[in-house]
Amino acid sequence: MLDYFAQNLYNKVMNEQIRNKLKVLTTKPGVYVMHDKDGVVIYVGKAKNLKNRVSQYFRNSPKPSKVQAMVDSVDHFDYFITVSEMDALALESNLIKKYQPFYNILLKDGKQFPYIKINTKEPFPKLEIVRKVKNDGAKYFGPYFAGLDAREIVKAVNAAFKIRTCNNKITDTSIAKRECLNYSLGLCSAPCTKKIDKADYAKEIDRVVNFLNGNDDEIQEILQKKMEIAAESENFENALIFRDRLKMIAKLKQRVVANLPKNIDKDIFAYQTDGLSGVVTSMVVRGGKILGVMNYPCLDAELEESQTLFNFIAQYYQNMIVPHDIIVSHEIPDVELLQEYLGKKINLVFSPHGVNKTLLDMAKENAKEYLEKHIEKERLKYNNTIGALKVLKEKLGLSRVPLRMECYDISNISGTNKVCSMVVFKNGEPSKKDYRKFKIKTVKGSNDFASLQEALTRRLKRYKNQDGESFSERPDLLIIDGGKGQLSSCYEILQEQDCLGIDMISLAKRIEEVFKPENTTPVMLKPGSAELKMLQRIRDEAHRFAITFHRQIRTKKQTESTLDQIEGVGEKKRDALLHAFGTSENIANASIDELALVPGIHKALAIKIHKFFEENKKAEE
Repeated sequence: MLDYFAQNLYNKVMNEQIRNKLKVLTTKPGVYVMHDKDGVVIYVGKAKNLKNRVSQYFRNSPKPSKVQAMVDSVDHFDYFITVSEMDALALESNLIKKYQPFYNILLKDGKQFPYIKINTKEPFPKLEIVRKVKNDGAKYFGPYFAGLDAREIVKAVNAAFKIRTCNNKITDTSIAKRECLNYSLGLCSAPCTKKIDKADYAKEIDRVVNFLNGNDDEIQEILQKKMEIAAESENFENALIFRDRLKMIAKLKQRVVANLPKNIDKDIFAYQTDGLSGVVTSMVVRGGKILGVMNYPCLDAELEESQTLFNFIAQYYQNMIVPHDIIVSHEIPDVELLQEYLGKKINLVFSPHGVNKTLLDMAKENAKEYLEKHIEKERLKYNNTIGALKVLKEKLGLSRVPLRMECYDISNISGTNKVCSMVVFKNGEPSKKDYRKFKIKTVKGSNDFASLQEALTRRLKRYKNQDGESFSERPDLLIIDGGKGQLSSCYEILQEQDCLGIDMISLAKRIEEVFKPENTTPVMLKPGSAELKMLQRIRDEAHRFAITFHRQIRTKKQTESTLDQIEGVGEKKRDALLHAFGTSENIANASIDELALVPGIHKALAIKIHKFFEENKKAEE
């Protein structure tokens, strides 16, 4: 009887629209999208059977706190039918990236860990530090994080094995005029001047690969001998360098996993949750060593913990090397689907023994400790981001929660080199990949109003034409740095471009007044509140971005105009000089020999450049 009344009450509470949609849901695979009352996407999920999966969320049955919190916020949902579950997984990934829902795992694309790359297809390869792994046939080692600096490892390799560090393109027929400084210091074998042939250089690369695969003994012996020789010859500066490189090798050796072969690579994932918050701990083992441990707080409204781990792993490997062995704390559903999505056959271990169990226990302990210490931190982050955005909607009377905010600011000096910045915040945090900058082209003199109008017109036209990755997204709120005058001029552009559905405000610096279009009375947000701090952050970021861009343009023009005065220095040689020295000041202070080392700058031209700057210095004196 009680169950009957509970179900009856639940049916009354359930949204009529949701109930009707559940009745007609298909049993085909697809993706479902949950919206709150403001139309904001709060969760995206995939399903092998849409009807069964979506219905589970709205049944009157016990659910984890985070799932219930998401369901309580749902006002309506949409769904997309796909041909297969694989297509659903791909679509789900794209929609999560697009909407960045609060109740989905969100791994940021811009935070990839560094790898060491060796392109063995080149005749004389070097070591490169990259953050994106490509299917280009090169060898990749890593990722390196949590106290292991990829740059320091590369320095240790170059100190021991004399691998080149230059960007010169070396061919069978090319030969440099002279060796670089690294050759004189014993840090390079100078393949550029044919001091070493391909076969011997390849042997050096094999030794490097052997080290990066986990064998440290040889490099340690080499560096130890070099340090002793340098000390005996009283070259203490070099001895200290070798000592520091040995410290890096010692740090690597400390991470060796007992009873694990050196050629073993594997990743370990452990998921812990208190029902509301959760964390996934990943542990990376390469060459028998623990390269790093990272904790990822995640709020994922999946009904099963195993599915949450599936979702995490699918995102985690989007730009990472996938090892053959993956150890997980939960039995992952749809292993074949995951393998198809990752494009690689993997050995997924969810009930490990021996050393694998030891590694998983370490990851679990890390996850448990992190969860206990950081729950409050994550709640505070919510209040300062999504929570602050919801308050802004209410306090400013916005049409929607401003999940995508754009702020504009002008920078110029006496009307010259005018630029405008466009800074983007998504879900209350900077989205730097979406930042854009404008050179003001049509405005004469110092006219911030007209400059803002030009930038905003160009931005909105590109939105209407769906032109450009960041420009094609619809902003929820446009923020203008300035007072009512700036806002009024920019609001005219909204009207001209027929974009009045987009909210717009301005923030005046003096007493932080918030102005709204066609409203003479400013809104005063509470000083020190999370919502005011949010607006101040994006305003200050737009100001910083505009000033930085303006400074870059001004410096470039000053530098270019100086070098353009030198006969024989064209665009390519000018760029080569700037690439080598950075600024015209550094070029002016360079010696003739240093100038002649720049590709394309022969000795006679180096003398001419040096003489030009010397004469300029005398004229200034």
